[in-house]
Amino acid sequence: MAQFSYKIKAPSGNISTGTMESPDLRVAMDKLRAQRFVVLEINEKKAGGFDALMNMLPFGKSIPSKELTLFSRQLSTLVTSGVPIVQGLSILEEQAENVNFKKVISKIREDIESGISIADAMKKHPLAFSELYISMVKAGEIGGILDIILDRLSGYLESSEELKGKIKGAMMYPTVVAFIAVGASAFMLIGVIPRFSAIFSEIGVKLPLPTRIMLALSAFLQNNIIALIILPILGFIGFKQAIKRFPKFRLKVDEFKLKIPVFGLMIKKMSIAKFTSTLGTLVKSGVPILQALETVAKTSGNMVIENAILSARESIREGERITEPLKRSNIFPPMVIQMISVGEETGTLDIMLTKISSFYDREVDDAVKGMTSMIEPLIIVFMGGVIGSMVLALFLPMFELTNQMSKG
Repeated sequence: MAQFSYKIKAPSGNISTGTMESPDLRVAMDKLRAQRFVVLEINEKKAGGFDALMNMLPFGKSIPSKELTLFSRQLSTLVTSGVPIVQGLSILEEQAENVNFKKVISKIREDIESGISIADAMKKHPLAFSELYISMVKAGEIGGILDIILDRLSGYLESSEELKGKIKGAMMYPTVVAFIAVGASAFMLIGVIPRFSAIFSEIGVKLPLPTRIMLALSAFLQNNIIALIILPILGFIGFKQAIKRFPKFRLKVDEFKLKIPVFGLMIKKMSIAKFTSTLGTLVKSGVPILQALETVAKTSGNMVIENAILSARESIREGERITEPLKRSNIFPPMVIQMISVGEETGTLDIMLTKISSFYDREVDDAVKGMTSMIEPLIIVFMGGVIGSMVLALFLPMFELTNQMSKG
């Protein structure tokens, strides 16, 4: 989306300036004119060198999920208490600690005051509000149950945050151990081994193969340390950009993720948990099934599962039941298909989806614990093996020298 700066004249005669995001200049002007503004001047803002670089990085000015969860909970409470939405947003804008989110709330409030719906105002800020969030808010506006929808949204976000916290917590220890292992290995190769290299040169003893390999690796790291730091960073950025720009490449990557031993099964369970939880929340909130499936597909996080959901959506549009296309995708286990089928037949699809989500949340929790218990000893063994190999490679020449001296 391009950024446009504009100068407009309101029906009251007041002249103001601002910025907005839009696909192109024509759409930007149409949006302003739809609000009865006279467009005096409008220009596309060109990204400078720094901005262009920031746009390429795999992160942006996104809003922390905890901040969004708290915002949803507080706004739900304010709306339930009868506080007008604009006044409620003003209160939350003052309380917001995140500078970016404070600006987002301010712009949403201004858009609502100018006559735009809440969902359309939030849609202008994709880094803050997901497709799921906007769809549910839109359903809440249409059905007149915005307070209930916001309460469900905050509950959904809290459960998602809890799952992320479990995974991050479980992976913390292996990550720290791996970081220490890499740091210790790098310190040995760059700071310690070069000193032994000078000693070995003075001794003049023939070096064993492991020692020669270790010295060569140490020299390579010393000569290319900057490149070895920069290249992985550039590679990571390039990989993220390739996933973002080339759908076929992303599809191949997502297919590979699902086939990785142990990790692939956990990723599939997480995707099913997210799919059923999100779809259940949308259906319960009154979002039409076709719109709900489109939203769920966009927020699935895996292109293989996204394609399966979109295929199911097209089949439903043609009159087919939801279970048949999901079954043909070979992604969803039989238990999930059966429970969704029962939910369809009994009219309790949202309840069944919630039960499936709870089951797979526990499955993911158990899978994370099992994976952690497996990774920890592997990392420790690897760390011990690397450090032990270095120490052995350093002492092998000493043993060779001792043998020569004993023979002499």
